[in-house]
Amino acid sequence: MSKHGRILVAMSGGIDSSLAAVMLHEEGYEVIGMTMKTWDYASSGGSKKETGCCSLDSINDARNIAVNLGFPHYILDIREEFGDYVIDHFTGEYLEGRTPNPCVLCNTHIKWDSLLRRADKLDCEFIATGHYANVRQENSRYIISKGIDTWKDQSYVLWGVSQESLARTKLPLGYLKKSEIREMATQKEFYDLVNKKESYEICFVPDNDYRGFLKRRVEGLEERVKGGNFVLEDGKVVGKHEGYPFYTIGQRKGLGIALGTPMFVTEIRKETNEVVLGHEKSLDKDGMMVGKLVMQKYADLNDISLETNTKIRYKHDGSPATITQEGDKMKVIFHEPVSGIAPGQAAVFYEGDDVVGGGWILKSFNNSFE
Repeated sequence: MSKHGRILVAMSGGIDSSLAAVMLHEEGYEVIGMTMKTWDYASSGGSKKETGCCSLDSINDARNIAVNLGFPHYILDIREEFGDYVIDHFTGEYLEGRTPNPCVLCNTHIKWDSLLRRADKLDCEFIATGHYANVRQENSRYIISKGIDTWKDQSYVLWGVSQESLARTKLPLGYLKKSEIREMATQKEFYDLVNKKESYEICFVPDNDYRGFLKRRVEGLEERVKGGNFVLEDGKVVGKHEGYPFYTIGQRKGLGIALGTPMFVTEIRKETNEVVLGHEKSLDKDGMMVGKLVMQKYADLNDISLETNTKIRYKHDGSPATITQEGDKMKVIFHEPVSGIAPGQAAVFYEGDDVVGGGWILKSFNNSFE
């Protein structure tokens, strides 16, 4: 009988999840490893060799750790549910003129749910992952907070994990830095893990070309959207573009148009197939509305205002903002203008290091005109 009970650990085959499993095993948990097969690169039509969390090499790396330490390891095929939910959402958001964040959806709606269902079947009380974040219970709420390694902190992608799921979640890397994980792996002579290159691409877009992926995924897309206009903010037509789904808010490079001064995508208009261009200053907005909220630190804010640091994308440092819940949406007023707010991206509200909650950006605006 183990000291702490049975725990199901998501093992991608990378250094972080592998060391998470090792640490829990050494702490006395009865560890069961599970590697999730989410996608086949061959299905994407990309040209790059299969790498990352879904590759055969990664599955074997995870299994080798389990074999060496003497705990069971399983492979879970979730390609169908992943494709139906994450990839359909990904393509659908671009077709709506928004910029999606598939990694948040995968973490919160696929991996956690899939792990917990299998944990129940395997009589596991807890699940664990190799995310750099922390989870604790306070005043009957389970709260995600930042990992101490500020560069690797992954709390941003976990805002959507439910209270029920957090109650059964362990995040053993939250109080460690990446350098410490590498040192631990070196001491244990896991040299393949130490030398393994980390991937920062979307797993189902292996060549990092989302435009090519959309063209392959959505039959006839190019014919449907080609020939739209580039327009300035005053409505003046300045050229033709390849189709509104192939552009993102804040984009400057790859526009295929020269106007004598740097221009940026400031708005995408699906209805008219127009891509609006403006100067960099036009990207500055001081307000936004956020929907499909998931609250963590507080059950809700009941129409009260809260001072937060709000992140609008993963590598954003965050900006001071006042948030006010209005029904099922959050109104966010930044203290200073923020550049490049993109509908479809996740917004996450922090109080200190704690995740208050998050949601999906619906629109941005300038507060003085709202």
